[in-house]
Amino acid sequence: MDQSNEILTYYLRVTQHMSRHFRTHFGKLNLTFPQALVLSVLGEEGPVPISTLAERTGSANSTISGVVDRLEKLGLAKRERSESDRRVIYVGVTEKYRELHMRTKTNVSGYFSSLLETMGEADQALVCDAMKKLSQALSEEKDGE
Repeated sequence: MDQSNEILTYYLRVTQHMSRHFRTHFGKLNLTFPQALVLSVLGEEGPVPISTLAERTGSANSTISGVVDRLEKLGLAKRERSESDRRVIYVGVTEKYRELHMRTKTNVSGYFSSLLETMGEADQALVCDAMKKLSQALSEEKDGE
């Protein structure tokens, strides 16, 4: 198997494993993976504009807007207009989300961090560098379209 196929194979295995784990966990909470990812970002970073949320989750603004709509219906997220610039809408979590988060004590980055802690610092750095380079290559390819 050439190296590009091997990289693709391992990438798909990792994403399948992560998706399966998160679907199982967040399915118990009646949340989809994108909803859980948005809530994780909001829980860590506080209220942010939709564009920032889209950037942090690697999604389009329109996709995130739909996810936020569903989270609002669940009472887990809320939109608030910026007082300094009325054109900007911030998204934040609600008290209901905070209670849910305290009950579960698990989030996307927490699980991933505990997984990475099983690796040495040098291996973590290698994975981080490789993922960063892959992300940059994918971004450059996308920008070039």
